[in-house]
Parts: sequence; C-alpha cells; structure tokens
Amino acid sequence: MTDLTVGEGTQVTLNFALKLENGDVIDSNLGQEPATFVVGDGNLLPGFEKALQGLKAGTNDTFVIKPEDGFGQRNDNNIQEMPRNQFSDELELVEGLMLSFADAQNAELPGLVVAFDDKTVTVDFNHPLAGRNILFEVAIVDVQPAVTH
Repeated sequence: MTDLTVGEGTQVTLNFALKLENGDVIDSNLGQEPATFVVGDGNLLPGFEKALQGLKAGTNDTFVIKPEDGFGQRNDNNIQEMPRNQFSDELELVEGLMLSFADAQNAELPGLVVAFDDKTVTVDFNHPLAGRNILFEVAIVDVQPAVTH
C-alpha cells in the first residue's frame, strides 16, 4: 500500500456498491474481484470520481451522490409520445418494457414504455436512476500512479 491519494493521474482499484436510499442494490462488486480504473478515463461518472478524491488505499466510506452529480435530474422533455404504428404489430407492449431506439447519431438509446393505447405509445427516455440519490459505498484497495503508454 502506498500513501498516494486518489486524484488526477492515478489508477484506483476498489470494491463498490451502488444502492438506492431504500437499500436496494443497483450494482456491486463487494465480495468479488475489485475493479480498476484510471481517474478521468470515463469509467466512472465525474460525480463519483469527485467523491473519491483524496482517499487512500484502505479507506472504506459511503457517499450520497446527488442526481446532478450522478445520473441527472428527471426531464419531462425526455418523455415522448410516439404513434403506435411505429412499433411492430408483433411487439407485445406492456408498461415497464425497456426498448432500444436509435438517436439522431444512430447511438443506442434505451426507452421505457410508460403508457400505451391503440394510437400512441408513451416512452420515457430518462435514465432509470435520474432524479435519485445514490449511495456509493467504496472500499479503496489500491492507489497507484497511472501507467501511460
């Protein structure tokens, strides 16, 4: 273990859990192989990286990540009504069905069916965790200088 702290130019190895405030686990590698990332490589949202700044190997802590630092606030403009005829007749629509759409740049965009009838389908394109506080539980295993090639 080193005395190096998490910051720009470091490689961090950690175990983590992402939980909702009610304790539901969203994602976790606790009790498994730790994950390794380089600060700023895009593997963690900036708000999660910010929470880790200054921590050392051996640190265990839990942070509350607010929506603006995590998955964003819910945006009513991300709820779209679409004509029913844009969906295959074979597709059995149910509320809560997650579908994949292509955005203007042809990137995959998940959408959640929130309502439908014979004429329209209402799809929510907000991230499922938008507007939620996330509990970010971390156990820092190691902090090393990032290896650059």
